[in-house]
Amino acid sequence: MKLTVVILTKNEEENIRDCITSVDFADEIFVIDDDSSDNTREVATDLGARVIKRSLDNNYAKQKNFALKKVKGEWVMFLDADERVSEALKKEILDAVKKEEYSAYEFKRIDKFLGRWLKYGDIGVYRDIRMMKKNSGKWKRRVHEYFETKVKVGKLRSPILHYSHPTVGKLIDSTNRWSSWHAGANYEEGKRSSILKIVFWPLAKFIDSYIIRRGFIDGMNGFVFAIFVCLHSFLAWSKLWLLQRK
Repeated sequence: MKLTVVILTKNEEENIRDCITSVDFADEIFVIDDDSSDNTREVATDLGARVIKRSLDNNYAKQKNFALKKVKGEWVMFLDADERVSEALKKEILDAVKKEEYSAYEFKRIDKFLGRWLKYGDIGVYRDIRMMKKNSGKWKRRVHEYFETKVKVGKLRSPILHYSHPTVGKLIDSTNRWSSWHAGANYEEGKRSSILKIVFWPLAKFIDSYIIRRGFIDGMNGFVFAIFVCLHSFLAWSKLWLLQRK
């Protein structure tokens, strides 16, 4: 069964080489680049990937659905440029597409945050569908997208390795950017903010990540990450409130 790995990129020159190398077992590696100003496309091409330039327009579902129409493989796996596939996960992926017991698979992901792997908190239970047969469903939602399908979905045990946010500064930039996109998506979907959501929803997110999901086990790293989960929620609901006023 042919497998295509799709990687969406935007100025990922520092990450794309290690990402592609970790999935060199795939039959096709398809990079869709959002007009990078660095050498992302050149590096990916040199490594044998099929590369096209296409504007993301802040719509991840649309970009991924476009990929589903263009890939050559029967199976498709989606990976971010700052993610890696371990040897253990590689074996599970190859076994899964060979057995065809399911038509889509959920993956767990763990983050290396400020030098430590987070195993608990909001990120410690993160799972989503990342690999599927080509015509088994479609991606929905502009940001924080998800794969909608009616097929039988399996789960792989070994996690995707996420090397995100090496510094607090980069996490601040990312939180600001993603909260803006999230607010815009919520506005398009007809969701509305309020003083209660701005005040209490971020607090609830912190309690959920740090206490209920045991982020405290990850020490100071888990605490800082939970704070940013809280901050993202605060910014997203606040920015949605500002959009409502226009």
